[in-house]
Amino acid sequence: MAFDGIVIANLVRELNENILNGRISKIAQPENDELLLTIKGGNGQVRLLLSASASLPLVYLTTENKQSPMTAPNFCMLLRKHIANGRITKIWQPQMERIINFEIEHLNELGDLCHKQLIVEIMGKHSNIIFCGEDGKIIDSIKHIPAQVSSVREVLPGRMYFIPETQEKFNPLDASEQEFVQKVFAKPQSLQKSIYTTYTGISPVIASEICHRAGLDGDRPAAALSEEERLHLSHHFLWLMDDIRTGQFAPNIVKNGKEPIDFAAVTLTQYGDMDVISFPGISQVLENFYADKSIYTRIRQKSVDLRKVVGTILDRSRKKYDLQLKQLKDTEKRDKYKVYGELINTYGYGLKEGAKSLTALNYYTNKEITIPLDTQLTPQENAQKYFDRYNKLKRTYEALTDLIQETHEEIVHLESISTSLDIAVSEEDLTQIKEELTQFGYIKKKHNGKKVKIKSKPFHYLSSDGFHIYIGKNNFQNDELTFKFATGNDWWFHAKGMPGSHVIVKTNGKELPDRAFEEAGCLAAYYSKGRDNEKVEIDYLQKKNVKKPNGSKPGFVVYYTNYSLVASPDIRGLTLLTE
Repeated sequence: MAFDGIVIANLVRELNENILNGRISKIAQPENDELLLTIKGGNGQVRLLLSASASLPLVYLTTENKQSPMTAPNFCMLLRKHIANGRITKIWQPQMERIINFEIEHLNELGDLCHKQLIVEIMGKHSNIIFCGEDGKIIDSIKHIPAQVSSVREVLPGRMYFIPETQEKFNPLDASEQEFVQKVFAKPQSLQKSIYTTYTGISPVIASEICHRAGLDGDRPAAALSEEERLHLSHHFLWLMDDIRTGQFAPNIVKNGKEPIDFAAVTLTQYGDMDVISFPGISQVLENFYADKSIYTRIRQKSVDLRKVVGTILDRSRKKYDLQLKQLKDTEKRDKYKVYGELINTYGYGLKEGAKSLTALNYYTNKEITIPLDTQLTPQENAQKYFDRYNKLKRTYEALTDLIQETHEEIVHLESISTSLDIAVSEEDLTQIKEELTQFGYIKKKHNGKKVKIKSKPFHYLSSDGFHIYIGKNNFQNDELTFKFATGNDWWFHAKGMPGSHVIVKTNGKELPDRAFEEAGCLAAYYSKGRDNEKVEIDYLQKKNVKKPNGSKPGFVVYYTNYSLVASPDIRGLTLLTE
């Protein structure tokens, strides 16, 4: 996720096309570190969001409005005083830096024409929005940076504005083949790192992309490349810079399934196995990417507590299961003690008092065995001692067999819940998972008198041939889909031997084509624990052959005849109708 100089270059080009010569009709400050400018121009009215947030600095055009505080902050009031109804006369990026300069023309109190600069610096935690006069002096900024905070540069009213040069970097748009070879390959670093530490505006992602386009490993030492490889890499670097210089941008978002992974203003070929979604403008990329990303981030944050509960209980159950198996192994010698007791009763009448052992023919195996005896006990007492041991181990075996089955079912159940948490895409999904954990005593129930409303619904896809496919997001939905929603001739799919969703294909009395089977298999693979595998084995059969044992946990089924296929967890091209 690189809001780098190339993205800024794309954004500046887009801003010049849409808001240059536009008038600032409204200035709002929805957050302490955020401005929302409403601009009227030749293309109608648009809004420009400027955020200097330390965690998520952004600049993009949007149609969305935001609620502002009743009383405008001082910085907002200052901007309204100076540049309200001002005209944007120039938008530029200084030397591929992560900076956008807006030159604004306005009339002062005396009616004289003046020019001001609004400078947006997108630099992570050092991001800022700075308002300057014609002479380059800072009038004010959305964040004040005194000398105590930064020894490099003060950002305070009355100080001269300048771009801090903290690193010896060069403008990539001015680079030549000779310069690239001289500077990049002289550094004792990896190839990728050497590129982004040499030039401004180049992020690690873009540096990696340049290496990938050249067919080179970005982790190789820069100095280890041959002359031919150096020239080849420099050509790919210069070709990319030509694209930027001439405005040949390709705004896109890279997604893994539905989850956004990265974005860029140029095509990222390094993500060859993922979906690349193209957009007409970089603003749409930024707005969509961070909106989608925030959903996934928020869901992950909200599910942290649930994941912790499930993980803790799962670890405890696995340890308990291992211990129970060990104890079960110890009961394997129980039948030996039974035989010892029987043989002592059969042959022990001839034993001398104080005998330490009995050697006798084991009539079960026709082999002689030696049985240790307690010299302080009579033969009958020795036999009873061995019978007691046998009975104790037998009771332990019977109890452990049931306990092991229970523990195994608990582990399977918890693993399925863990998979449900991975699949969850909304707070409603988490609510239903929490309800399941509460019902089975993993979470204490809160008695607040309110009944939990479940709004979560299964995924609903449409196959290429027009068949409706439904996927359960959790165990409750799996049960409902399989035993209440599906009819006997509908087809049922599930990843073999691992937690995953029940997948139902509605046939409506029609015969499924091969492609529908393949697509349903891909969905079953994707919505399972094996979604990161290349291939997943899938069991499929008609719903009428799927049974639910009495008293079994939600989502648990049995079947005795099924077909199998191997599917890739790749659901590109399938249409998601609802979530």
